[in-house]
Amino acid sequence: QLQLVESGGGLGQPGGSLRLSCVASGATLKGYSVGWFRQAPGKEREGVSCIRNFANSVERVNADSVKGRFTTSRNNAKTTMYLTMDSLRPDDTALYYCAVRSRGLPCSLIPDEYDVWGQGTQVTVAW
Repeated sequence: QLQLVESGGGLGQPGGSLRLSCVASGATLKGYSVGWFRQAPGKEREGVSCIRNFANSVERVNADSVKGRFTTSRNNAKTTMYLTMDSLRPDDTALYYCAVRSRGLPCSLIPDEYDVWGQGTQVTVAW
């Protein structure tokens, strides 16, 4: 009964920053791949970033479109995952989702491989 809730979206300025949060309830995120995805109206959902904490390691995967700009992180309790978005561009505008795969599976940017999704938070990048 793992549930995810995204927050932190809103209006960002080009070149500015926003930080999205994904809060988990019902289960710990330890060992889960947590992915960030986005979907603009009329476009396919695309993978943005993924982070998985397992054993004493951290696995990360980032889409080419956000490398060097977006960063994933987590809180100490492993109940919240963050997506820090820097150097925002207008084409970052989309509905952003967090999602998790079954526990123990590696990071992926393929939406169909994820099982539990949040409700989404809107990000709009404009002056």
